[in-house]
Amino acid sequence: MDKSYQPQDIEQRIYDRWEEEGYFIPEGDGTPYCIVIPPPNVTGTLHMGHAFQDTIMDTLIRFHRMLGHRTLWQPGTDHAGIATQMVVERILNTEGKSKHDLGREKFIERVWSWKEESGGSIAKQTRRLGASVDWNRDRFTMDDGMLEAVQKVFIQLYEEGLIYRGKRLVNWDPVLHTALSDLEVLSKDENGSLWNFRYPLASGNGHLVVATTRPETMLGDSAVAVHPDDERYKDLIGQEIILPIVGRHIPIIADDYVDPEFGTGCVKITPAHDFNDYDIGKRHNLTMHNIFDDNAAMNDEVPKEFRGMDRFDARKALIAKFKSLDLLEKIEDYVVKIPRGDRSNAIVEPYLTDQWYVKIEPLAKPAIKAVKTGRIKFVPENWSKTYFDWMHNIEDWCISRQLWWGHRIPAWYDNEGNIFVGNNEKEVREKNNLGDIPLRQDSDVLDTWFSSALWPFSTMGWPSKTNELKEFYPGNVLVTGFDIIFFWVARMIMFGLKFMDDVPFREVYIHGLIRDQDGQKMSKSKGNVLDPIDLIDGIELEALVDKRTKGVIQDHLAPKIEKATRKQFPEGIQQFGTDALRLTFASLATNGRDIRFDLGRIEGYKNFCNKLWNAARYVLINTESLDEGDLKFSSADRWIRSRFNNATTDMQKHLTNYRLDLALQSAYEFTLHEFCDWYLELSKPILQSDNIPDAEKRGTRKTLIEVLEATLRLLHPLMPFITEEIWQTVALRANLEGETIMLRPFPKALSEAADDKAVEDIEWVKQFILGVRQIRGEMDISPGKLLPVILQDASATDLSRIKSQELLLERVGRVESVTSLKDEKPPAAATAFLGDMRMLVPMKGLIDIKTERARLKKQREKINLDLQRSAGKLNNKKFINNAPAQIIAQEQQRVIEFERVIKQLTEQLEKLNELT
Repeated sequence: MDKSYQPQDIEQRIYDRWEEEGYFIPEGDGTPYCIVIPPPNVTGTLHMGHAFQDTIMDTLIRFHRMLGHRTLWQPGTDHAGIATQMVVERILNTEGKSKHDLGREKFIERVWSWKEESGGSIAKQTRRLGASVDWNRDRFTMDDGMLEAVQKVFIQLYEEGLIYRGKRLVNWDPVLHTALSDLEVLSKDENGSLWNFRYPLASGNGHLVVATTRPETMLGDSAVAVHPDDERYKDLIGQEIILPIVGRHIPIIADDYVDPEFGTGCVKITPAHDFNDYDIGKRHNLTMHNIFDDNAAMNDEVPKEFRGMDRFDARKALIAKFKSLDLLEKIEDYVVKIPRGDRSNAIVEPYLTDQWYVKIEPLAKPAIKAVKTGRIKFVPENWSKTYFDWMHNIEDWCISRQLWWGHRIPAWYDNEGNIFVGNNEKEVREKNNLGDIPLRQDSDVLDTWFSSALWPFSTMGWPSKTNELKEFYPGNVLVTGFDIIFFWVARMIMFGLKFMDDVPFREVYIHGLIRDQDGQKMSKSKGNVLDPIDLIDGIELEALVDKRTKGVIQDHLAPKIEKATRKQFPEGIQQFGTDALRLTFASLATNGRDIRFDLGRIEGYKNFCNKLWNAARYVLINTESLDEGDLKFSSADRWIRSRFNNATTDMQKHLTNYRLDLALQSAYEFTLHEFCDWYLELSKPILQSDNIPDAEKRGTRKTLIEVLEATLRLLHPLMPFITEEIWQTVALRANLEGETIMLRPFPKALSEAADDKAVEDIEWVKQFILGVRQIRGEMDISPGKLLPVILQDASATDLSRIKSQELLLERVGRVESVTSLKDEKPPAAATAFLGDMRMLVPMKGLIDIKTERARLKKQREKINLDLQRSAGKLNNKKFINNAPAQIIAQEQQRVIEFERVIKQLTEQLEKLNELT
């Protein structure tokens, strides 16, 4: 092995070998275990969320593969209708073209070409993370096989009356010119205005005042509504008002929806441009006046002077008109919830248009039951409440999108508008005896989530009855973020039950979302995005600045982002390697909703990788001669085997329960603190002493190589690259069969390995050595100086252990001698406690008392000044009244710490005084 761990020298080489040798393909006759990857958008690159999620899935897959299960991790990518079309349209715009210049067929060809050239980047990056997916089964949601599945589902649901076409109000994106589902609309509070208009009564006897945040929609008003119990307006119900500017007579109606406390208690009703008004309009059989075109500009339904105006220009013109007619009562500042498209950021307009819908209630009922009865389990369980809340209030799903890229809706129309559904035009004609009459196919495509909802079974070859479906459906677990429970999880459950008559997976593990170190969402506009590949490979400062500023759409934010980047990463980002990144993600896989990513944590795990590498080198150096012969295992040997037993039990339990953070904690604590920090040190006296029997040395060498090899297997699911690299050398030394660690069995806890006596003995040895080290630290004694230790109140067990563990205490603890007091008076000494026993180290002759006293006094004076400063702040009323609670708490903690150190220094000075 090389002297130092260099991840860049091993990772690509190891992954290429894994893939070439076919180690990711399901093998053996064990119990099937399957995870389908949430298909990332083909437009995308690997972001921190993908890397976090992939680490979780790969850890589970590797763990179950090592348990002997026949594992399949199904990969693939999503065609991402809106996102992909936007990318390619932007490219065309730079060429001075639009999609209409190309036409539909040529545009789709261009998208496919772009997908082949650029769309594979996320698969390459997924490999960098060590993801052991079966690349031979890689799928894309626009593959021919997926198309067949999508069309079969659409046709069957249509024939059963569960898909229909209807004119309804939808969320319309006027930039992308497509309908959006509610889940694709982001609503945020923004500062706006509330305009109060006077609507004259048709009787000529006064007016009503109505308030609106969208004045332009008044041109489409069909009524004014009041609450039926509102005494102010009871006599007016049934009368009419004259709609200003338009001149249309519209009724005054009564409806329980109206809040009498809001504004004047009178509400304008625009059924074609407001979802609540749409429902009121249906209840009262009101006329729907559609006043917008696809661009959200005013159409021919409005007075001539406003036609063709953008909606916001029309707003200004209408307000001016109301003012000139003396019909503007007042304008108030008002916080408005503005709906924007999640892709275009355009303000979404409720728009009356023909769309395709899935009748969702018949599909939702069995999906609700599946979770209630435990056929599907959410982990953590509290996310099932989120699922139920949405499923119980679910509305029909608008599945049509006015795009060109995607699964085109398999429906054709004749000149009378009759609809015919089938796989292709030829089938439609033959099935319906249509002869040669003109037919045109629906120009819309299906919502991307429609094909994604089929992912667990369409990737396995459905609608054909394949062996993969028989073996791997349903999958064992879906790993996903809580943000797509509605988009994806619920729809997969509904479609799986409908078309496979079974749930798509047995468990749903919901993880949190990765935030930056301050808890902020990572976004290009904030300049806080971290690229996982940059963390793996490292990146120089100038390249990082260029990368972050180039990705910002708003140019004015670039200087701010550059400044923040230079401040946070003055020397760029160092290379950490994949395993350190994976360990960091595993440590964050808690049950939390928001997860803060701190670079300090990944630095710690890089150090852990280095520690493991150096430990392996020590073991290999000290096991070059694994000769045959009698074996005798020392207390330390039996202790480390017993502790490994416990770590194995803990890790297997935590991985089974999806607590990767606790699994890592168990493996980390064992590897770093017990194996590296203690056992390797405890092995040295045995291997390096001339008077130790060969049988005992053989026992320690065997323990070193066996425990290291087993520890590598224990760690492998979490950190695959370094464990594979080390294992290849260790396996040769230990004469083990097998080509790769990933196909070796996961360690098993063995009852015979448990050794309570060895554990108690070595834990006592550790506490003894730590007591000596504590005294060294407190009295500033050199680590290399041998110390005499005197025991007071030692029990028979203590004395027995002193005798049996003498070599370890002397060599590892750097102890010169150990003696026990009987009735003698103890000398002036530094003290540490081990249970009821006192460990005394006489100070006389060990230190220069005068120099040490001066050093301690100077240190105490300095800390006393710090204490006075902090106490002064806390006694200052101005500070207490104005400082944030966090700062006050920090200062209070500083006072406690200063007082503790001063007390400790005073005790040390008193011990020195006893020596003079």
